[in-house]
Amino acid sequence: MLRPRFLPTPAEPTRSPHAAGPAALAATAVLACVVGCDTISSDVSDFFADLNPPTPAEAAAWASDLNDPENQRRGLSLLSNAPWGGDEPYVRLYRLYVEEPTDPLVKATAVQALGRWGDPADAMKIADHLASPSPLVRREAAKSLQRLHDPQVADRIWIRLVDPNEDAGVRVELAIALAQYPSDRSFQALCLALDARELVVNLAAADSLRILTGEDFGIDRATWLAWYDSTTQPFADEEVFLYPTFIRRLSFWDHLLFWKNWNFETPAPPRGMEERGLEGDGVAPFTNLGDAP
Repeated sequence: MLRPRFLPTPAEPTRSPHAAGPAALAATAVLACVVGCDTISSDVSDFFADLNPPTPAEAAAWASDLNDPENQRRGLSLLSNAPWGGDEPYVRLYRLYVEEPTDPLVKATAVQALGRWGDPADAMKIADHLASPSPLVRREAAKSLQRLHDPQVADRIWIRLVDPNEDAGVRVELAIALAQYPSDRSFQALCLALDARELVVNLAAADSLRILTGEDFGIDRATWLAWYDSTTQPFADEEVFLYPTFIRRLSFWDHLLFWKNWNFETPAPPRGMEERGLEGDGVAPFTNLGDAP
């Protein structure tokens, strides 16, 4: 439940206003004013920023600013999130930054953009960055490989997934990406991930195993392996893989920001997956955890 910013939570002790001295009350009033003014100023700034977004020419100029990595990152992000961000000149720019040495933040943004707008042939370029020294770049590479389907990258994915020294956030994204490649190596790698120390990795691997097989044995590795040994067609009931996107239900406070254009991307099959005849029929309506009966 949301609480007003300055009300104490039940866990906090409360005091009568008479117990505070004049100096404390004055300091509290000043702090409330400062924080409140900052919040109002931020909301007003967001309002005018949304009404006057950068033009495509400005975004392209920032993305091409070789002297300022922050401008490059910001420009690439604006371009890749625009409806026309998939036009060929921009996709060529994403590929350039993916292939050339750049700042890690710029590289991660370019990898993300190419994953969103590239084609299956770009998957190998992106997979090269699974070995990047930057965890951020590796994570964006793993996430982008969820959107581009190329069986040649499957081995690159599972090898990084079973590396215990890899960042847990990266392994989660790798486990998700591996759900589009039904093979013995994918299955065995996901089973190994069920024994990872991090629960989030276990859960991601279990979900990918469910998609690959149509079965659901949770994070019980022994049960998964026993079932696998007992069947001759483990992937006969494979489900359609849809790359995940961020979706949430709009709250009352979101609707108050009337100038915001709230659009959430819909999960979909990776580009290149259609060749296997797994186009899918969309996804179920969004529900919050706990809403199901």
